[in-house]
Amino acid sequence: MTHAQQPQPYKTPQQRRAFGRGQRKLVRRVDQGQWSDSVRTGNEGPLALLAASMQGRVPQLIEEKYRRMTTSAFGFFRGAVPIMSADLAHLPHTEIFSQICGDAHVLNLGAYAGVDGRLVFDINDFDETLRAPFEWDLKRIATSFLLSGAEAGAKPAACSATVLTFAEQYREEMHRFAAMPMIEVARWQVHRLHSVKPISAALLKAQRATPMETLAKLTRAAGGSRKFRKQPNLIPLKPGVRRQVFESLNLYRTTLLPERQRLLDKYKPLDAAFKVVGTGSVGLRDYVVYLEGNGALDPLFLQVKQEPASAYAHYMAHEAAAQNRSVHNGERVAEGQRAMQLQSDPFLGWTQMEGRDYLVRQLNDHKAAIDLTALHGNGLREYATLCAELLARGHARSGDAAIISGYIGTSTRFDKALLKFAQAYAAQTVADWKLLCAARRSGKATSSTSKPRRN
Repeated sequence: MTHAQQPQPYKTPQQRRAFGRGQRKLVRRVDQGQWSDSVRTGNEGPLALLAASMQGRVPQLIEEKYRRMTTSAFGFFRGAVPIMSADLAHLPHTEIFSQICGDAHVLNLGAYAGVDGRLVFDINDFDETLRAPFEWDLKRIATSFLLSGAEAGAKPAACSATVLTFAEQYREEMHRFAAMPMIEVARWQVHRLHSVKPISAALLKAQRATPMETLAKLTRAAGGSRKFRKQPNLIPLKPGVRRQVFESLNLYRTTLLPERQRLLDKYKPLDAAFKVVGTGSVGLRDYVVYLEGNGALDPLFLQVKQEPASAYAHYMAHEAAAQNRSVHNGERVAEGQRAMQLQSDPFLGWTQMEGRDYLVRQLNDHKAAIDLTALHGNGLREYATLCAELLARGHARSGDAAIISGYIGTSTRFDKALLKFAQAYAAQTVADWKLLCAARRSGKATSSTSKPRRN
């Protein structure tokens, strides 16, 4: 289990900003723009890293993950965190740590229902989260603006302008958070969600994504009750596996707050199924559980999602050791999510089955993602400003805004360096994607027999 960080001696805001400026001696802001594939010299190649990450996944689904990654350069990017984490780790970094999303890209933000039932829009994918250099999130999401914008039909100049807009907004927000009382940073809400068209559309979609809609979409009547339908991405479970999933909810219950344990106790699990999800997560064990509360019109759907170690964990092992942390990866994801989000799923918790770690959360409770086709023209830049504010808030909540703002400074040096990196790494991603496509066409093996890294 994870352990709380030790409290640090108090330092004034001025001292912390000065510390941030001092970290420029480790990495100049202009040097954040550096990327060359020569960084990979002596390291495993990108396809070998990708293949090694398949260890422990359901063998029959590995082919599906590769198929989804070959659809486009952005599709490849979404599944290639093992490659980018290695690349970032072999570049100089600031040693300014915060909780990072780890897989920050344009489609990993979305709408969901908060604790009070109101719709929230925030970062919502934390499979790769851990404490690491703050700039790693920025480099990944900046690259995603270029790749996703190109896929949506935006011109290269517009995509580049979007990265600069994002960087400027992040810098300004971090300076604002650095000057605010800590409690106000923790409570900070974004009030312009409906004015950003791609997000307004996602919120409208989320309003319709109710548990009753999920009930009709995913289940069928069966002998006076309901069971999951058999669908291409939803597979019924054998009785023994279903029983094991139900039993895992006992451990999960203990990870919830007492009042939420009492709420969970009012629901009875009726069925479970295997679900194929996402791009990066394809091949991991992912179960959905249908529970019923106050009659048939009170469904609750839980997702029990396998969580392996973060792709960054191997490179941050010294940081984890310094904090005396032995990580349950479901707990890692849940605690990282709580650290960065303003409001988190009230049913967020974790469990274990057969030695594997799992995250547990609600499935499809008013959840909706951005439509990639909406990210063109002004929509892309508008969305970038909101991404910057949400990511800055997450880093400020979980890290130190004064230190980060001290490093970034007030000039555009960091902004321009971020764009330079994103342009170079987007080109690298396209080259890696073509390499994978060529390997698949030639029939070369992309599975790996190498042993996974021990973190």
